[in-house]
Amino acid sequence: MPTLLLVRHGRSTANTAGILAGWTPGVDLDDTGRAQAAALAGRLAAVPLAQAVSSPLERCRQTLEPLLAVRPELGPPAEDERLGECHYGEWTGRPLAELAKEPLWRTVQDHAAAAAFPGGESLRELSHRTVGAVREWNAKIAAEHGEDAVWVACSHGDVIKAVVADALGLHLDHFQRISVEPCSVTAIRYTPQRPFVLRMGDTGDLSSLAPKPSAATATPAGDAVVGGTA
Repeated sequence: MPTLLLVRHGRSTANTAGILAGWTPGVDLDDTGRAQAAALAGRLAAVPLAQAVSSPLERCRQTLEPLLAVRPELGPPAEDERLGECHYGEWTGRPLAELAKEPLWRTVQDHAAAAAFPGGESLRELSHRTVGAVREWNAKIAAEHGEDAVWVACSHGDVIKAVVADALGLHLDHFQRISVEPCSVTAIRYTPQRPFVLRMGDTGDLSSLAPKPSAATATPAGDAVVGGTA
């Protein structure tokens, strides 16, 4: 089966503001995010790509633009709503520091399979739709481009974490152990027997491993950032 390159969108204006964007329209890449997207094309220069797929949200389409500009043979990316951000419902647009005080926050952190966002979807539903989309695209690309094809999909932090958890055979309750930074590349090769996780959250930049001042994080120490880190 083909190899999937899951790219998280570059850093967005909502990421830097500490806001849970969800499906809010008009959330763009910030200057750092645009630089990350521009660098992505070079990072993938040696990798042949058969197909590009994107979440319909602006920040994902903007992330793929520089890559597609130098790969005109790919044409415009196919958009798939199933790879779109989690529907956070009433949590959408709220500050993460505020959400961290909600009782549901601990469920999202510790028992993700039981977490459902008010007026939105559950993380279990998110996992089901995203993993199903990836498997369906894999089969389609294998049929059209061969078993050794490589394809790229640009999506969101919680989406990618759910797909990785499935590939690793992790219970969804453990998906918060996975970290996916902006414009990182996660590579999964699917085979009839099992998936192989070849890269996870690879940015090619180790500077983010440096300690951060406590004031720079909007969530309690040890908790994952819902929607993904900045």
